[in-house]
Amino acid sequence: MFDKLIEVESRYEQVNLELQNPEVTQDQKRYRGLMKELADLQPVVLAFRRFRSVEQQIRDNKTILENESDDDLRQLAKEDLNQLTDEHERLSSEIKLLLLPKDPNDDKNIILEIRSGAGGDEASLFASELFTAYTHYANSQGWKVDLMSASEGNAGGFREVIASISGDKVFSKLKFESGVHRVQRVPKTETQGRIHTSTVTVAVLPEAEEIDVQINPNDLKIDVFRSGGAGGQSVNTTDSAVRVTHLPTTTVVICQDEKSQIKNKSKALKVLYSRLLAAEQEKAIKNASDARLAQIGTGDRSERIRTYNFPQSRITDHRIGVTIHQLDQVMGGAFEYIIDPVIAYFQAEQLKNQGV
Repeated sequence: MFDKLIEVESRYEQVNLELQNPEVTQDQKRYRGLMKELADLQPVVLAFRRFRSVEQQIRDNKTILENESDDDLRQLAKEDLNQLTDEHERLSSEIKLLLLPKDPNDDKNIILEIRSGAGGDEASLFASELFTAYTHYANSQGWKVDLMSASEGNAGGFREVIASISGDKVFSKLKFESGVHRVQRVPKTETQGRIHTSTVTVAVLPEAEEIDVQINPNDLKIDVFRSGGAGGQSVNTTDSAVRVTHLPTTTVVICQDEKSQIKNKSKALKVLYSRLLAAEQEKAIKNASDARLAQIGTGDRSERIRTYNFPQSRITDHRIGVTIHQLDQVMGGAFEYIIDPVIAYFQAEQLKNQGV
């Protein structure tokens, strides 16, 4: 590990020197790349330097305990040694995490897709509530949420809602939210107080740029039509809605939230690029052709990553075997209660696989 840390520190110093070169500052593309690399290296280097400083202080205090006869100095050294040992262990764990191979998508914005699954109207209502909860969480993180497309259910809520979320390291925080989310509660329409089980599917796709996915314009079929549902005076009276079909994969994206056909087309293409990128990445990893299906399954009640039980005010994440009882807070946007343990679990698994 120390050899790797020394390499990282050496590269950090080299990047710093390159950034002082006038030729680099005039090349904006290279300059931005080096600044990003510096930002990625800095947390590792700072933690490593603090780690070395703590190790030296531990050695100094051990020397005092071994050689000093003054009881007061020995007592102070002993107290410092206890604190330094704790910090040494914390820094060691922190550095191991920092050295883990980074997901190339972690810094990307995302396309969030939520769809009602099993459970009819109750599933649509929960899809809406879950989207609202994610929106509150995004706001608490300083992220921006942009609604791209929404299809209302028969009794309210959403059959489908798609949004882009942009900000700092969005994908790194939300990438483990993909899958089937199950809700257990008594619907408002239930007269006998019986608990119903419904599901919604969530897909979190790293937002793709055009350079990430090459699409032949001839492979796209673009249709315009009149928007349906509620909207402003021109939303459902003009041909502003856009349907984009990628013919080779039969991937279809519809956007009709904006009054402008141009804006709807731009949003639809953004979703399409992200879906195709996700499919390509999943195919490379699992030799599968559809990343979205791999993420969300069929929506059946048995295929779930998480259960939200309202009568008992609990949330269980079935992947990591953790149950918390802060359901109201999570549905209010405090997703860190369940997201942070999930991230910690998968980081621990990654450390285990790395043999650390």
